[in-house]
Amino acid sequence: MPKRYSAKLKFQIVMELLQGEKTAGQVAKAYGVHPNSAVAWRRQFLEKGPEVFAEDNTIQEYEKHIAELEQLLGKKELEIALLKNFLGQSK
Repeated sequence: MPKRYSAKLKFQIVMELLQGEKTAGQVAKAYGVHPNSAVAWRRQFLEKGPEVFAEDNTIQEYEKHIAELEQLLGKKELEIALLKNFLGQSK
C-alpha cells in the first residue's frame, strides 16, 4: 500500500522546492520521500494554485448546484408520490 503524506508536509516540501536553494533530490531525501513525488507535488501546486484564490466563487457554484439538485429531487419525489397514488386508485 502506498504511503500517504499529509497536505501540510507536501506544502512544506513544495515551498522548499520553490525557494530553489536545494535540488528536488536533496529536499526529498531530507523528508524521506521519493524525488518524483516531490516534483509531482510542486507541479500540482503550480497548476492548481489559482484555485486557492477562487475558493469563494467555487463554494458559491457548489452551493448553487446543490440547490438545483435538491429542487430536482423534490420534483422526482412528487412524481413518485403522484404515480403511487395513481396506481393505487386504478386497482
